[in-house]
Amino acid sequence: VLDFNDPFSTEVKPRILLMGLRRSGKSSIQKVVFHKMSPNETLFLESTNKICREDVSNSSFVNFQIWDFPGQIDFFDPTFDYEMIFRGTGALIFVIDSQDDYMEALARLHLTVTRAYKVNPDINFEIFIHKVDGLSDDHKIETQRDIHQRANDDLADAGLEKIHLSFYLTSIYDHSIFEAFSKVVQKLIPQLPTLENLLNIFISNSGIEKAFLFDVVSKIYIATDSTPVDMQTYELCCDMIDVVIDISCIYGLKDDGTGTPYDKESMAIIKLNNTTVLYLKEVTKFLALVCFVREESFERKGLIDYNFHCFRKAIQEVFEVRMKVVRSRKHQSHLEKNKRPTPNGTPRMPL
Repeated sequence: VLDFNDPFSTEVKPRILLMGLRRSGKSSIQKVVFHKMSPNETLFLESTNKICREDVSNSSFVNFQIWDFPGQIDFFDPTFDYEMIFRGTGALIFVIDSQDDYMEALARLHLTVTRAYKVNPDINFEIFIHKVDGLSDDHKIETQRDIHQRANDDLADAGLEKIHLSFYLTSIYDHSIFEAFSKVVQKLIPQLPTLENLLNIFISNSGIEKAFLFDVVSKIYIATDSTPVDMQTYELCCDMIDVVIDISCIYGLKDDGTGTPYDKESMAIIKLNNTTVLYLKEVTKFLALVCFVREESFERKGLIDYNFHCFRKAIQEVFEVRMKVVRSRKHQSHLEKNKRPTPNGTPRMPL
C-alpha cells in the first residue's frame, strides 16, 4: 500500500470515511456489509473509541480502504491531522440517525463537509439517513426532505452551494444499505462507463431484461445496465447469491473440505412464478453476473452463453488495463519519491 501522502495513492486504493455522531450505526453498517454479520448481532457491538482502518480488496474494482471514525472526533484538536486524512479520500459517508434528534448531527455534518471540501474538492459526500426501518413511509420521506433542505441551506448560507450532497435512506435490516453502498462504490470506479456499456451491449444482444455485475463477497453491485434499478429486483439478486454460496459451501467442496465453493464452474438458474428466469454466471472468482430473462428468451440459452463468453473476455481485458495503470502509477510514484531530497537535504540515490 502506498504512502497516504502520496499523490498516486488515491488512484490505487481510494479511501472511504465513515463519519457521524456516536451510536449512529457506523460500525454496524461496516460489519453487516463487509463481514456478513447478522443485523441482530450488531446490537452487542461496543462503541468505537479509535479510528479503525480496514482494507477491502475483493477484486480489482472493489478495492478501497474504509476508515471508521469514532463519533467524538474533534476536528479542532491539534493532534488530529484532518488535512492528511481528507487529502486521500474518495468518498465521505456521514451517517445520521433518523430516529434521533438530528440537529447536532447536521451541525457536525456541516463542519465536516466544509473542512473536507477545502482540503479536497473532489470528495464525494454521501449522507446515509440511517435506521429508517423504524419509520413509516411518510415519515421517511418527510425526514429525508427536512435533512436535505437543512443541510443544503447551511451550505448556501456559507456560500458553498457548489458542494453536492447525495442522500440515501438506509437500514441494516433490509437491502437498502447494500444498494446505497453500491452507489457509493460505483463513483470510485473509473471504469464504470465501460462496464455499463458492456452490460448494455450484452443485454441488447441476448434478450435480457436486466443485468447486474455483483461483488459476491459484499453483495455490492459494481455496475448495471442503463435501465432503472428496481429494489425488489436487486433484493432477489442478493438472495440468489446467498443461496448459491450457501449450497456451494455444503455441496461444492471436495470430500476432504478443500477447494473453493465459488469458481469458474459456478452457475445457477432459478425460475420464478412470473415467467421470469434468474440466471447467475461466474465472471471472476469475486464477480458474478446476475440476469433477469423472460422464459421465452431463455430458450435461446446457447446465444446468451456465447454472448456471456464475449462479455467475460471483455471484462478480463478491462482488468488487465486497470492493473497496467496501477503498476504504472506505482512505478511513477516510486520515481517521484526517489527524486525528493532526504531529510538532511542530499538527493536520494536511485535504487
